[in-house]
Amino acid sequence: MKTRKIPQRMCVGCREMKNKKELLRIVKTPEGNIEMDKTGKKSGRGAYICADMTCLEQAGKGRRLQKALEKEIPAEIMERLREELSGRLKL
Repeated sequence: MKTRKIPQRMCVGCREMKNKKELLRIVKTPEGNIEMDKTGKKSGRGAYICADMTCLEQAGKGRRLQKALEKEIPAEIMERLREELSGRLKL
């Protein structure tokens, strides 16, 4: 039986390759909104981060998230992403 490949993605915060299912996807929708993609299937340009607050901070501080999504990210959207990530970490 043939073994299936496990998709790998790079975290824009720590820049480590990890399994796609271990990472969270942040997406820029076709309307231009930036959201956390809980299903991993929303249409739009996506970037992946670890489920870790330090990776989100590194991605925002180094402007890597802005480059990956090809859009400037306002402070209020970064704050909303932090809140969503901290809510996910508590579960």
